Amino acid sequence: MASDLENQATQIKPIEEIAQNLGLEADDFDLHGKTKAKIALAVLTKFAARPTGKYVVVTSITPMPLGEGKTTTAIGLAMALNRLGQRAAVTLRQPSLGPIFGIKGGGTGGGRAQVLPTAEINLHLTGDAHAVTLAHNLLAAFVDNMLYHGNPLELDPWSITWARASDLNDRALRKILTGLGGRENGIPRESAFLSTVASEVMAILALATSRQDLRARLGRIIVGATRAGKMITAQDLECAGAMAALLNDALRPNLVQTSEHTPALIHTDPSAPIAPANNSILADRIALKLCDMVITESGFGSDLGLEKFFNLKTRASGLTPHAIVLVTTIRALKMHGGVGRVGGGKPLPPELLQENFAALERGCANLIQHIENGNAYHVPVIVAINRYAEDTEREIAIVEQIARNAGAESAVVSDAYARGGAGAIALAEAVTRACANPPAFKFLYALELPIKAKIERIAERMYGADGVEYTARAEEKIKRLTDLGFAKLPITIAKTHLSLTHDPQIKGRPRKFRLPIVDVNVAAGAGWLSAHCDDPQRGAMPALPRVPAGARVDVDADGKIIGLG
Repeated sequence: MASDLENQATQIKPIEEIAQNLGLEADDFDLHGKTKAKIALAVLTKFAARPTGKYVVVTSITPMPLGEGKTTTAIGLAMALNRLGQRAAVTLRQPSLGPIFGIKGGGTGGGRAQVLPTAEINLHLTGDAHAVTLAHNLLAAFVDNMLYHGNPLELDPWSITWARASDLNDRALRKILTGLGGRENGIPRESAFLSTVASEVMAILALATSRQDLRARLGRIIVGATRAGKMITAQDLECAGAMAALLNDALRPNLVQTSEHTPALIHTDPSAPIAPANNSILADRIALKLCDMVITESGFGSDLGLEKFFNLKTRASGLTPHAIVLVTTIRALKMHGGVGRVGGGKPLPPELLQENFAALERGCANLIQHIENGNAYHVPVIVAINRYAEDTEREIAIVEQIARNAGAESAVVSDAYARGGAGAIALAEAVTRACANPPAFKFLYALELPIKAKIERIAERMYGADGVEYTARAEEKIKRLTDLGFAKLPITIAKTHLSLTHDPQIKGRPRKFRLPIVDVNVAAGAGWLSAHCDDPQRGAMPALPRVPAGARVDVDADGKIIGLG
């Protein structure tokens, strides 16, 4: 099996060759070095008459802290489809620097199923995340500048919700005081930092369908309110145009390649639990005009990333998926069956690597919930068992049978990590069969439903909750947002990705629990209401672990970046 480091030495083709194989000409892209390019948005107009390709979304069961291998599976599936003669591409989120230097490390796949060049993709790529950070912080600067110059908009300082952003994990920035040191330094007030991937600006970049749409969404961002209750927006502050200028190039998707030279479009990373946790609409739209099949990945499990993919991203894009690939691992199912305590950055307990049919069958209850989640949208579900060396044939057979009995269209092993596209041929064949029929997609809820009804539909159908409990603050916010005319927006729920419930310690498929909602806010630019299971400020800026993954990163004598795998 090739290591990640060995794969970095794979002969990468010039990105012009990858672009030309997609049918792009020189004016359709701009080079960023020899291995990366920005695709022009005019490609959508140029190829508008082309048929739209088949669309497949990859999700997972409730994952262990380091994930279930969705990215590796998505990359391997795209490569396998190309081996079968399809013109396929994979569309992915750009890895965030917070997890890269924190617990998770790199986010470019693994083994023989990676996107290349790994170091550049994991770090700055073409600078999109930095542009988002700058645009976000420019608006924050405009807010404080307006307060300093007499507050002509009469913004109530206590109502300000717009924090600052950084793409690094730093617990010391969770709560800050600004404007200290005298009058010339501004108006002192309490503020905070959040992760760039949690910024509404990142979400807007991911959901925007054109430059005009981007500009309009930026203008609708709410930063606070007057004491009379009037919302103050980025447009009111006359900042939205400058924000759009900072994001002008970042709006264009990035083209790279996989370890088998399959095209990969990597763009945006709205990956916090409150955000869509999916790559950009523009990357998907362009890829679907250039290819027969496009594989995209949603973050976390189906209760979070897939739910947001359908109820947020699909509403904005109008693109209907033909199939869902649900990734699982034998080891994670045993964990959900009550075996072993798994912690981020710690070795797996040895009992997860041993045969345990009873724990495996118990843990499959979690898999069944996620299969039912996919079926709730009337989209066929293919279970992909991401294989590890210690998995046995008897264990695999148990999972395959349970998955099919639970309503999965098929269940197959994916060995893309060890064998690249060759290890995902069975998965590619199953996906191709599922995509043969036109999609019969159905939304989980209608936008016309009241706010509470939409929250409860998600909690009960996607999480398995018995109902929802609202704090007095949440009740008050729901009434106010309804009165302000925001009730018809879709919902995103911020909860842990490590459990179907709001409690990360509860594994498996919990029953008879009620989901707590403590607050509800509006992201008017992104176009949704966010319901929170915990204090919205808690954990907004992630922290580094005791031994950060960044401690392994270095540069050798030849300038090669190492330790990002």
